[in-house]
Amino acid sequence: MTGIKIRKLVFTYPDSKYPVLKNINLDFEPVSWTAIIGHNGSGKSTLARLIDGLLSPTAGSIEVDEIQVNESSLSKIHQHIGFVFQNPENQFVGATVADDVAFGLENRQVDRNKMEEKIDKALKMVGMSDYKNTAPINLSGGQKQRVALAGILALMPKIIILDEATSMLDPLARQEILALLQKLKKEYNLSIISITHDLKEIELADKIVVLNDSQVVKQGAPSEILKDKELLLEIGVGIPASQQLQKLLVERGINVPNRYLNLEELKNWLKQQLQ
Repeated sequence: MTGIKIRKLVFTYPDSKYPVLKNINLDFEPVSWTAIIGHNGSGKSTLARLIDGLLSPTAGSIEVDEIQVNESSLSKIHQHIGFVFQNPENQFVGATVADDVAFGLENRQVDRNKMEEKIDKALKMVGMSDYKNTAPINLSGGQKQRVALAGILALMPKIIILDEATSMLDPLARQEILALLQKLKKEYNLSIISITHDLKEIELADKIVVLNDSQVVKQGAPSEILKDKELLLEIGVGIPASQQLQKLLVERGINVPNRYLNLEELKNWLKQQLQ
């Protein structure tokens, strides 16, 4: 089981006078989905890169599975963490889908016979087996993101970080990727950290961390965070459709439960009232 512990974290970019992150203290539980939200420039992607060791803290510490994240531990850290970027094309290096999935395995000097098995398994996990010998340029946006995810899964990390990984996808492809991630999390006991503005993606989380003015201003379950309409508007996320509908129902004199309901839960509640 792999958890993450962050203590008194500070990060300032070399060309900046002010920290983009200051005094960050967070715990990420094993086998959990955490959504990190906040307006542009709030430090979300910076935090993700610090966890993965792509950046080094100005002060403070990060531990992944009780391993201190620093330059000397990066090879161990990257065995625990897989990072999926916003644009999957930034991760493509091979002439075919199989070549791309093989890239990380080759870097770890995995035996060729075992490599083929791992490539086939990873592509099957994301539903891309039929595209093994296809050039990535010929894939749709959703398919490219599936291949990027397969490249990570072939290495079998325990944590997957998604940095706006669904933001460039159309609604159907986004829904398919999120459903796939839910399935993989459950089947393989993965932890997921998602940097996102997408409300449907945020609703899937077990925990939400809100960044604003370089700090964690709130954290908690979606049922708590997504009811805070003022905060959601302040950070530019918007109000969930279910909350908007609940407001309209209350204005019409309908007694709605005083708790957060996502759209599907609200639909089911309404059906029960009509029976």
